[in-house]
Amino acid sequence: MLRSVATVGGWTMASRILGFARDMLIAAKLGAGPVADAFFVALKLPNLFRRLFGEGAFNAAFVPAFAGSYAVEGARQARELANSLAGLMTIWLSALVILGIVFMPQLLFVLAPGFVGEAVRFPLAVELTRITFPYLLFICLAALVSGVLNGMDRFAAAAAAPVLFNLIAMAALLGLTPFVATPGHALAWGVLASGVAQLALVLVAARSAGMAINPLSRPRLTPAVRGVLRRMVPGLVGAGVTQLNLAIDIVIASLLPAGAVSYLYYADRIAQLPLGVIGAAVGTALLPLLARQLRSGQPLSAHRSQNRAIELSLAFALPAAFAMAVAAGPIISALFERGAFGAAAASATAAALVAYAVGLPAFVLVKALTPGFFARGDTATPVKVGFGIVALNLLLNLALTPFLAHVGIALATSIAAWVNVAVLGWLLLRRRKLVLDRRLRRAVPRLLLAAAAMAVVLAALEAALFPLASGWARLLALGFLVGAGMAAYFGAAHLLGGLDLREAARMLRRKR
Repeated sequence: MLRSVATVGGWTMASRILGFARDMLIAAKLGAGPVADAFFVALKLPNLFRRLFGEGAFNAAFVPAFAGSYAVEGARQARELANSLAGLMTIWLSALVILGIVFMPQLLFVLAPGFVGEAVRFPLAVELTRITFPYLLFICLAALVSGVLNGMDRFAAAAAAPVLFNLIAMAALLGLTPFVATPGHALAWGVLASGVAQLALVLVAARSAGMAINPLSRPRLTPAVRGVLRRMVPGLVGAGVTQLNLAIDIVIASLLPAGAVSYLYYADRIAQLPLGVIGAAVGTALLPLLARQLRSGQPLSAHRSQNRAIELSLAFALPAAFAMAVAAGPIISALFERGAFGAAAASATAAALVAYAVGLPAFVLVKALTPGFFARGDTATPVKVGFGIVALNLLLNLALTPFLAHVGIALATSIAAWVNVAVLGWLLLRRRKLVLDRRLRRAVPRLLLAAAAMAVVLAALEAALFPLASGWARLLALGFLVGAGMAAYFGAAHLLGGLDLREAARMLRRKR
């Protein structure tokens, strides 16, 4: 599992670094004004549907079924399952894309009511979202093929695909802007092109692995396909609950003064670095592993895998959360404060980042806990929990936003995430599907102490370096801060016994 996590995490890290470069470019060109707000809504909408139909619900039902079929019944049966589902997905999502493009004004009337009646943001958001909406067809199909590759323990191509998104978006912003109405239009066309490129990459990788997938296959409703669809129903509801949370955030942010949508976007991009590098990597590697272990009658191995996934998640999420909370101002200032993105926007974004940092360990832990349900075919329990989380998130938004504005939205998301983790963990423990082993209980308090020690080092260095830095020198100071923080954390964790760096190195070098 650690090798797989390292593969996914390494490519995701490359993608996130390029994503920072992309967002720095967007901030310099668009700032946090009306065009930026309209583009971020145009990007968010297809991503909401992608997570609903492509990644969350589908992967929860498909990856365990495909991995089990591939391990027990062979490649031919697994390929038939994947091709039938690819054909169904193409038909369904093509219809959804057409309806979305036709009824986009009505859709945005619901999802971004604060834009309605505005002379710039609403018509621009409609136009840009019509360009980006077909992206969801290509990226959902890419998620299906990525699930095939993950089920075969081939993680590199699927994890590398998002790199193309960032490269193509930057190329479009720099190359297309002189030929279209706004930089937002250039970015929207770049998003669409990146969806085609990502699908092409994973299709080629699957063919090279001997698992050619044809999205235009004629679907066959075999018992295996019907089984995946049955398990998708509660997964779709559950994913819909999660996406409803995000939609609530968009709705409320659109009602705030211009810039709120952008502040939350830039802060969320920073928070997504550890969530993507470790949270998504752990969830991606753990789900097929647990499914194989449980189907092969190895419950003790599954128990150990889930404990190590939780330990690994916390080992990286805790220092990331402490670092973001302590150094939010320098992070945002160094990465984004230039061009159209001024000091006031940097300060507002940093405040949102602190609020997201509060919930960062919870966001990552959810990725380590939900495979414990999905690998056992239980896609219903997270749904039931999710309904309560949506209600809680809405109440917290309504309670906090009048006093904290956009920061209240971020803080509500973090608090709801911790409640989600508490309930999911309690259910797994009560059902004896998770028993916290001695190693995990010993490691967690030591990791907390190491993260706290790192925070003290960061605060001292920040006070010494950043008052003197300006312009691009802030990036150098931030790089030094990151390096010093990593050295302080991993050194303290090793000395305290929270992490054994030598053991991790041996496991990564070990042959399959």
